[in-house]
Amino acid sequence: MAPSGVILLLLLLPGSCSGCGPLSLPVLAGLMAADALVSLFIIAVVFACACPRHRPTLEDDKVYINMPGRG
Repeated sequence: MAPSGVILLLLLLPGSCSGCGPLSLPVLAGLMAADALVSLFIIAVVFACACPRHRPTLEDDKVYINMPGRG
């Protein structure tokens, strides 16, 4: 799958489609805004999945003889 920036570049190349006119400024701005939003969404999902979650430890009932403060 090609990155969205490459697809946008291919859309902007002259002669990439027959009968297509150049993209107007609002359409181009909309495509760039949509690309930015999708990129931010992907970054947020990756960050949420990569962050370690705080899990309660199951070893709190053990007695640690050589560790002060743990038992």
